[in-house]
Amino acid sequence: MPTLHACVEAILEQSGVLVDDVLGGLQAFVAPTNTKIQAAQKHPHSETVVRDLCIQRESVKQTFATSLRMVLFGGGPTQTSDQPLVRFDDFQFLEDEQIDANIELALAQQEVMLAVDEVLPALHALVSTLMGWVTVRPALNPLKPESFVYALRETMLVHVPETGVRKALMAPAATVLGASLRQLYREMSEWLRSQGVEPALVGAGKGDSAARGKPVENTVTRTLLTLDRLRKLLAGDLPLGPVQSQQGDFSHTVPASVVALEDLKLVEPMIKRLADRAKSAAHAKPLVLKVAGDGTPFKRPSASKKYLGRQLGEEVVRLMLESLMGDRRLLAEVRQGLQSMEPLLIQLSHTDARFFSDRQHPARQLLEKITHRSLAYSSPEEPGFLSFLGDFHKGVELLKAGNADADAFAQVLADLEQAWAYEETAQRRRAQEAARGLVHAEQRNLLAERLAQEFLVRLKQTSVPKCVSAFLLGPWAQVVAESQLRCVDGTIDSDGYYALVDDLMWSARLRLVRKNRARLVQIVPAMLVKLRQGLGVIAYPQDRIEAFFDELISLHEQAFDTAKPTQTEDLSLEADADQGDAVDTLAQAAPSFWISEPEAAETSLLDEAYAIAPDQLDQPEIPDPEEAQTWTVDTLVVGTWVDLALAGQWVRAQMTWVSPHRTLFMFISGGELAHSMSLRTLTRLRSFGLVRLVSDGRVMDNALDSVAQIALRNDADKRPERR
Repeated sequence: MPTLHACVEAILEQSGVLVDDVLGGLQAFVAPTNTKIQAAQKHPHSETVVRDLCIQRESVKQTFATSLRMVLFGGGPTQTSDQPLVRFDDFQFLEDEQIDANIELALAQQEVMLAVDEVLPALHALVSTLMGWVTVRPALNPLKPESFVYALRETMLVHVPETGVRKALMAPAATVLGASLRQLYREMSEWLRSQGVEPALVGAGKGDSAARGKPVENTVTRTLLTLDRLRKLLAGDLPLGPVQSQQGDFSHTVPASVVALEDLKLVEPMIKRLADRAKSAAHAKPLVLKVAGDGTPFKRPSASKKYLGRQLGEEVVRLMLESLMGDRRLLAEVRQGLQSMEPLLIQLSHTDARFFSDRQHPARQLLEKITHRSLAYSSPEEPGFLSFLGDFHKGVELLKAGNADADAFAQVLADLEQAWAYEETAQRRRAQEAARGLVHAEQRNLLAERLAQEFLVRLKQTSVPKCVSAFLLGPWAQVVAESQLRCVDGTIDSDGYYALVDDLMWSARLRLVRKNRARLVQIVPAMLVKLRQGLGVIAYPQDRIEAFFDELISLHEQAFDTAKPTQTEDLSLEADADQGDAVDTLAQAAPSFWISEPEAAETSLLDEAYAIAPDQLDQPEIPDPEEAQTWTVDTLVVGTWVDLALAGQWVRAQMTWVSPHRTLFMFISGGELAHSMSLRTLTRLRSFGLVRLVSDGRVMDNALDSVAQIALRNDADKRPERR
């Protein structure tokens, strides 16, 4: 059966063919005989640029192949679902050039996706099998179309620096790339099947996962929500009150039949008629009616006036909630509670545009903290969930009974935080105590590393047995570091542990000791006492102390044994050429982080023994397969939720603390239990699949970012119409 690496290499070998197809398509696009393309869609310099690209064909191929290899093997900054093209909160700060660049890439992706839509699912299923997945994981397929669009964009940026020409050529280039990629995908799928590769199954959770990533398509979103309008809404430039219709901007009044009008090329005549009608209505005398009773007159609003800001605000709220409804990390009861808030949020969007533009708005904060805190529970049966859900429902009822304005949301949020704080008091106190102990352990280990480097230099200049070298680089470096940390008066070596290093190294060199046995007899008793005293400072295990002392005493006894010289006796700097390499090996074998058993118990530090073999524990369902695959220890932030495999079962825990140098991490699980671990242990757990990422804490941000992606796609859909 072929490997994924072989599959990727086979695709890379065809990169030159893809470039040839694209260049051939561009030549046909700019050809003077091509009457199907309107002149407005071409750039005056397009023909010249395409001719230059063909002349530099080999260079273009090399650039495309390099970019494609970089992204296929994970080295390129390609856009993924966790790195959207645009983020919701960035819209009010985006310049027109940035928006155009995002639309340019979105258009190219759209063209390619349309071309490969029929053959892509089969390739996803086959590649998922090569990657070891039982069910289809489209987002993890390195051969997905986005990788090729990224390589095309990078190639065009290098070889077509002029923005206007590049914009004119990207869409036709993407169209040709999509057609070629469709054929390549079909051939690759047929080859994999011929090699005995069986397609992976469509997972049961695929619908939920797809619901979060798939844009919502309906008449309103296709005609109302665009990048420019969303930016104006966030910037406060789009009023929530009535807005006079402007010529050429009737998209919010266009009915669902606009698709048919576009197909029949009747959009422009329709817009002209609407514009004329609006102009006539502006000069017409408004109809005045009398209200029965007090006779107060009122004006009927003109049909041409639309609450565009209100409509857009309502749509953003609905899309945000729809994204949350598709997030299977949230329990069904939580999703239902969020759905019940839709009328409240729509009402708020009518009166307070800060809900969209201000991340610190009380309503945004309330949604953020509710969704984030709900991730503490992986099932409704877990302790504390019913209490959390009850507080949530109580807050929603208070909002429904009141004005549901910013102040009301702020009050509900304050009440919830007060209830949560009462529950977390003991947890925070325990975590703070553990954190203090962990910080001290981290400081000692970092200082011990520096001391070990000093000892390493001295060990390379002499020859001592491995047992002594390992002792100095390991436990004794920890002893000296602990002693120095305890010296608050600034004394470097008040306990004399650092000075003991020279005596210990001398006592292990038999050639020197035999020349001065009297000194050995004089220093050994006090040295053994100080060694035991120092090891007691760091609570070094007694069995390990006795084992080292046995080796050291046996070594010293050889100094008085003149009957038969030993190999150790002949060790010298001149004779042992491999001494430096041997010491380096010992240094590499030394543990990267050490902590005593009492300290580990006080700080709830997990031992590496928890990193059991993965086949000894059933794997839970992965909330988000893509995040579970792509996260690293370096990307973890405080607030992240994970599933941990502890003592034979899975527990949901939140990362609440990380040490200043990121060598220690603390997680809190249900029941206010703390779980601390070193960087090495966490990395090992991840490699065994025994720690799974649930969420980085950006549930609400991700929901709003999905709204931004819909706006981007809608704007991309409209862009060709404006050309």
